[in-house]
Amino acid sequence: MAWSLNRAQVIGNVTRDPELRVTPNGQSVASFAVATNRRWKDQQGNQQEKVEFHEVVAWGKLAEIIQQILHKGNRVYVEGRLQTRTWDAPDGGKRNRTEIVMENFVPLTPKASTEALPDISSMPEGPAEKPSKAKDKQEKGGKKPGDEKEAVDEINLDDIPF
Repeated sequence: MAWSLNRAQVIGNVTRDPELRVTPNGQSVASFAVATNRRWKDQQGNQQEKVEFHEVVAWGKLAEIIQQILHKGNRVYVEGRLQTRTWDAPDGGKRNRTEIVMENFVPLTPKASTEALPDISSMPEGPAEKPSKAKDKQEKGGKKPGDEKEAVDEINLDDIPF
């Protein structure tokens, strides 16, 4: 029996914000790159480092989700298959690019580190306070300040294709 496997898995940092485009037939596609680092000691005991850049392409609903979630500098796990494209360059030469066609991803940068953090120096130390009247009002159907912002940033889990 002949076996074949085309699988790529990388953990690294997003090097640029994902660029979302739409093909002429209406299909969404997002592209970005992930940098991975390899460190080792050479024969003389000197620390060496090499950075590899991996081009990543996501299609369909996954592309739209990627464009919303990932940003330059975020750490991410990307899983997919390798695919090489070939095209003719304007100068008449042939060009090749090997990309990871994303099938799955896991954002590894905590959400709090990508947003403005609150000033914790003014927060009280010790146990949390008892629920306030604002919380009681929320439980009875009222809204508390900030609810509108949270609703905008919320992602519907049914939209994630995995």
